[in-house]
Amino acid sequence: MVLLFGSNVSGTAEECLRRQVIVERMQIMTDLPVEPKVIVGLASSGRAPVLVALIEELNRQSVRPDAIVICYKNPADIEGITDELVPGCDLVLLQGSRGLPAQRNVILDHALDADIMLFLDDDFFPQQDYIANMLAVFRSDSRIAGMTGKVLEDGAVGPGLPVDHALAELAKPLTQRDDMIVDVFNTYGCNMAFRLDVIRHTGVRFDERLPLYAWYEDIDFSRRILPYGRIVRGNGAKGIHLGSKKGKTSGVRLGYSQIVNPLYLARKGSYLWGHAFRSAGRHTLINVAKSFRPEPWVDRKGRTKGNWLAWRDVLRGRLRPEHILNL
Repeated sequence: MVLLFGSNVSGTAEECLRRQVIVERMQIMTDLPVEPKVIVGLASSGRAPVLVALIEELNRQSVRPDAIVICYKNPADIEGITDELVPGCDLVLLQGSRGLPAQRNVILDHALDADIMLFLDDDFFPQQDYIANMLAVFRSDSRIAGMTGKVLEDGAVGPGLPVDHALAELAKPLTQRDDMIVDVFNTYGCNMAFRLDVIRHTGVRFDERLPLYAWYEDIDFSRRILPYGRIVRGNGAKGIHLGSKKGKTSGVRLGYSQIVNPLYLARKGSYLWGHAFRSAGRHTLINVAKSFRPEPWVDRKGRTKGNWLAWRDVLRGRLRPEHILNL
């Protein structure tokens, strides 16, 4: 213990908490098993054809997952999903309420006996060696609690990408290999993996007060994991995010979340106040500026309206992310 903390240790509550977290991390994080159990978790809504294509791709992974767990709201969300898509892999279908955090919590509660939970958006298509490279990241350092891969293309910042485009790009031979592992502020929700021993120990869950599309739920979750280990990006685990516009939250609701969610997380302690105000201010300015000549695939006027409704509530001292359900 002296080697870890030295002999001149502050007696403050903050220091005591820091030492406790380090001791807990030492106790819960050990080397992964030789063949760790990997679960892929998919929260899906309104994208059944894309989901079918993704599951077919997961069946081609060089290291296949032990199970694929899908949480959905309506039966139409899983139309065409059958065991035949992934022979030899457990396919679990769980019905839950609509909303990314709620659906991911259902998946977590079902998979706590595994070693690694890999959350993918239902429109994120991984390269065929994604899981193999993800496991290499975790094996590189037992202190890594969570990781996110490298997004080669992100349709979320544009009109979205078709499935055929992603499959064609991922089929191309790699020109160079990049196995760099770097510490990052947070994981990116379209592809992120966590050690389940940390989650079992901490009891961390996705915040269901961030409903529906759940703006910044990935930041909140990974930042609450951070005290117990490293959060990194593994560049060797690559994929393409379609950024599909189907099943998305309305512009007004999304605009509201862009303001209230980061400020709510700052008050909660999982986000920095400076980051929260910069994020909220930046999105407000972008939406106002682009509302005069909006992109065809973005409801800028709706987002701007949601921004102003949110700022009004902030000035009134109301930080309730779930209020978007009433908009």
